[in-house]
Amino acid sequence: MPITITMPALSPTMTEGKLANWQVKEGDNVSSGDVLAEIETDKATMEVEAVDEGTVGKILIEGGTDNVAVNTPIAVLLEDGEDASALTGFEAGAASAPSAASAPAEPEPVAETISAPKAAVAPAGQSSGRVFASPLARRIASTGGIDITTIPGTGPRGRIVKADVEAFIASGGVATKAAPAPTAAAPEAVAASMPVSSTPPHDGEYEEIPLNGMRKTIAKRLTESKQTIPHFYLTIECELDNLLVMRKELNGRSDDYKISVNDFIIRASALALKKLPAANAIWGGDKILQYKDIDISVAVAVDGGLITPVVRTADQKGLASISGEMKELAGKAKDGKLMPEEYQGGCFSISNLGMFGIKEFSAVINPPQSAILAVGAGEQRPVIRDGAVAVATVMSVTLSCDHRVIDGAVGAELLKYFKGYIEEPLTMML
Repeated sequence: MPITITMPALSPTMTEGKLANWQVKEGDNVSSGDVLAEIETDKATMEVEAVDEGTVGKILIEGGTDNVAVNTPIAVLLEDGEDASALTGFEAGAASAPSAASAPAEPEPVAETISAPKAAVAPAGQSSGRVFASPLARRIASTGGIDITTIPGTGPRGRIVKADVEAFIASGGVATKAAPAPTAAAPEAVAASMPVSSTPPHDGEYEEIPLNGMRKTIAKRLTESKQTIPHFYLTIECELDNLLVMRKELNGRSDDYKISVNDFIIRASALALKKLPAANAIWGGDKILQYKDIDISVAVAVDGGLITPVVRTADQKGLASISGEMKELAGKAKDGKLMPEEYQGGCFSISNLGMFGIKEFSAVINPPQSAILAVGAGEQRPVIRDGAVAVATVMSVTLSCDHRVIDGAVGAELLKYFKGYIEEPLTMML
């Protein structure tokens, strides 16, 4: 029976994407793992690999097509021994189980994403009593009289593929079914977005700019954020003179790295969260989820919007390591090559507009996170020292907090620790 390939969900926020181009054509033979197409998501351009083997029988959606909804049939794959006659009367998408190139699940609802960005997703092949398996795997299992529910899947999201069935048979039918991973409870559904009029406000000339996937996601998630997250804001001023001296000295020691002020800010934020674990948490609907790892998201401006690659376990990395990792992540972000694991997760973000001369601003929390630090420019300002006026390089930072997770005193304490690390940067080395 022909296999339907559907538009995969390549990120938790993806509901549609652009089928950028096909890497195969009708009549090509493909094997599991071969690249079929490139898909532009709301975050990046990603390659989609084949799960099953066979021949490309028909391409249903041409390359370059925008706004292809997740789970829409995009191609049909013929199994071994089938020819074009097998397509007669066949309706794409009529198969009993999903058979997308990367075995997508339906897009996760926003509310579920809010509750646990890091919560493990139960393998699709073994969740909710429903078994996801390729038609070829089902046919082999059926022919061999094997209960397919006893076979652990190794395909994307736990899908059972031909190789799994063959390995199961070769092992004599001995296998242990993987236990589903725990998932966090979802909070109440978020409020619907307000309708927006498409009528121009006046009769002047204008250019209509279609929204790309990234801009649609930004609009949706940040509208949701301001509607559903009770923001409050705390601002503090940090003197940078000691930090700038240390940065100059460190950069003068080697050409292997060039540490930026932002690298210090990432490390100071991570160390402050380490001292105050209560702030390294997110809202879980009927609970607070406090994470052990300290992962820091950093906003990077790209064409058409912005994306927040994540520096994992930033509290355990030195300044040179953070600097190198951020340069690599920022480069991949601007090239649209970030993988989902490189921009998903984290409880805390940093948005730095200081390089544009912005003195101070407040940032919108990126759900499901609970805080974001808005960093302004370092500039010379008058300060009072020992009762006399002096000049110092001062930077204003504003912390936006989700009041459901972080109380005012907790937010203030977090900024106190952050300020201490920034003003006495040697303490970051301890």
